[in-house]
Amino acid sequence: MAVADDLDRATDTTDSEWDWVAEQTRTYLASGGTEGHESNGLYTLILATTGRRTGVPRRTCLIYGTSGDDFVVVASKGGADKDPEWLKNLQAEPNVGVQVGTRRFTARARVASPAERESLWPKMVGIFPLYAEYARKTSRVIPVVLLTPVG
Repeated sequence: MAVADDLDRATDTTDSEWDWVAEQTRTYLASGGTEGHESNGLYTLILATTGRRTGVPRRTCLIYGTSGDDFVVVASKGGADKDPEWLKNLQAEPNVGVQVGTRRFTARARVASPAERESLWPKMVGIFPLYAEYARKTSRVIPVVLLTPVG
């Protein structure tokens, strides 16, 4: 079960497979959230999941939006035909650690229902228009994920 403290327990070798995302994650964490949260009008958070096979904490940096008290992220993987590993991890274990700016918390993650996705997808495309291009590149329906703070 990932919790907020797993943001620190994960190691550089368990960060995103994409070097630029891994570097942003490390910069974000090293600054305590004062660097990397906002860039060119986009806001990012760090998500810590538990590896579904290894049990090891894993981190990635993701663009986010909000819906009520929930944080919303998109499992686009740049339009790849396979879901990102972080999505598979949180589907196996939905308790996750999250850092948004300087705020850290544990959250419960879930994939949005089709009805929820219908309203959230256009909102996320409005935040990051490349999501629409990513959707055209793949035959899969790109999942939208809600992160609900707990405790």
